[in-house]
Amino acid sequence: MSTTTDIPERLNLAELVSRIERQQEETRKFVAEQHKLTAEAAKLSAEASNLRVTRFVTPVAAVVAAIGALTAAAPVIARWLGGGG
Repeated sequence: MSTTTDIPERLNLAELVSRIERQQEETRKFVAEQHKLTAEAAKLSAEASNLRVTRFVTPVAAVVAAIGALTAAAPVIARWLGGGG
């Protein structure tokens, strides 16, 4: 049988359980937010890495294309300069 002194202990226990459940729910929300932010950070990191590669590759590709164009146009340029042909 319960006595009147058990009632405050039960209320405190119920309050404690309720507080723990709220904190667990908060923790789940924080973990979900952390996963979301981690995924976003990974995405941004990949984009930044891709941008760094693009910043390097684009000028190199332009130089290679210019050299190729000059090589292809070499006979024409030589004729203009009076060299061959």
